[in-house]
Amino acid sequence: MKRILFVLGGLMFAWCGFAQEADFGEEYIEADTVEPLLADTAEVILPDTIDNAVVYLESMEADLNDLLTNWYMPQYAVVDASCLENSVNIDYPDSVYMRKLSQLPTAIEMPYNSVVRRYIDMYVQKRRTLVENLLGLSSYYMPIFEAALEREGLPLELKYLPIIESALRPDATSRAGAAGLWQFMVRTGKSMGLEVNSLVDERRDPIKSSAMAARYLKDLYGIYHDWALAIASYNCGPGNVSKAIRRSGGKTDYWEIYPYLPRETRGYVPAFIAVNYVMNYYGDHNICPVLTRRPLLTDTVQVTRRLHLKQVSDVLQIPIDEIRSLNPQYRRDIIPGNIRPYALILPSQQVYAFIEAEEAIFAHDAELYAQRLSVEPAGIDPGTMVYHRVRKGETLSRIAQKYGVSVSNLCAWNNIKRSSCLRIGQRLAVSSKGAVGKTRTSSSSASASVKASGKYHTVRKGESLWTISQKYKGVSAEEIKQLNNLKGNDIRPGQRLKIPTA
Repeated sequence: MKRILFVLGGLMFAWCGFAQEADFGEEYIEADTVEPLLADTAEVILPDTIDNAVVYLESMEADLNDLLTNWYMPQYAVVDASCLENSVNIDYPDSVYMRKLSQLPTAIEMPYNSVVRRYIDMYVQKRRTLVENLLGLSSYYMPIFEAALEREGLPLELKYLPIIESALRPDATSRAGAAGLWQFMVRTGKSMGLEVNSLVDERRDPIKSSAMAARYLKDLYGIYHDWALAIASYNCGPGNVSKAIRRSGGKTDYWEIYPYLPRETRGYVPAFIAVNYVMNYYGDHNICPVLTRRPLLTDTVQVTRRLHLKQVSDVLQIPIDEIRSLNPQYRRDIIPGNIRPYALILPSQQVYAFIEAEEAIFAHDAELYAQRLSVEPAGIDPGTMVYHRVRKGETLSRIAQKYGVSVSNLCAWNNIKRSSCLRIGQRLAVSSKGAVGKTRTSSSSASASVKASGKYHTVRKGESLWTISQKYKGVSAEEIKQLNNLKGNDIRPGQRLKIPTA
């Protein structure tokens, strides 16, 4: 009996030790801060031992109703009713998925494993309706993506990245602030030459953002010379991928650095492989594509005056939602053509009508949409107005005392509060007849200019304005472009560029 109890006690002790190790393993898998433990066990960790569930990317959690209310869907799309009758998923063995992926005509490797299988199942089972609508939208967006990728000589299968990034919604904005089909952050978009301000956000422009995304992907591939790593770095940034490579001991295979990547990025490449599979083999899973009633053919006109989209809608009798859908980069329906020429995309059959009725369009409700170029505060005689530019250390009371006016009037004339903080260089309106002769005012603020630092950079093969700007701290691609009087973003090997001061 003693021997039996001793044996049972030993088994229970061993079982408790095993259970503790198992619990510890689960905890370590979820944490990204246990590098010493990972270093000892990295060679035996496989992708399916790390994530037991699919990591849903943000685009996969998007409200499907938002996609269905897209103007394009009800106007141009229709579901094949005969297909819906057989809309039941078909499961295949792993060997079939492996064979089908190997038969895709892609330059990027499409390996198969249990993680990829879980993402395929997610699309063909839980996200079937999403896939149906993505297939309908792809008839409009895929030609745009393919053209941008083709210009840069990149693999065309990268055209499916926006499905993962935004579910093909140009107005999509992530929790982190990334926007557009390709989900650029403001800083990245500006560094790539995209305009982002209160009126225009070219991250949402399908054509311009696709061109910049292709260049960015080309730059990332130039860093790693591996498409899986380039795609992963598109999601989490080159810094995180390089960190994962260092933590893995210098390994440069995506599946070997998989445990060291941020959690969402672990699912990014498998999701990319799964999307390539589903968009090519959806019929094998009885997924019914949203068909196109008629092709959406578009053309472009250049707008050189300030224009509101409602003016175009009213005169040409085009639904405002249609114009917004084709021009998602105009955040407040305003095209600031008075600053520089901007493109307006219209259905091709309406372009000639726009050219014919151009003057009538700009004249329509012109006063309603006009921009006020000059306005004086109420109660002020422009003939007696003096303007003061705030200097360091000045306060409202000191400025009011200098011009012999009250602080309350000063606040009223400039639409500010007594508690407002003044900033150096701020221009304040001051009404004082006696002060006109003794006060000097600046008629216009000095315009900032980009100055050269005395450095020059000779362009090498594969370099872009963005990659060059990253080599010089505090310098942006737009500043290099401005200093060298470049009209576009194209540069050639051997070209000598001036580098602006940081």
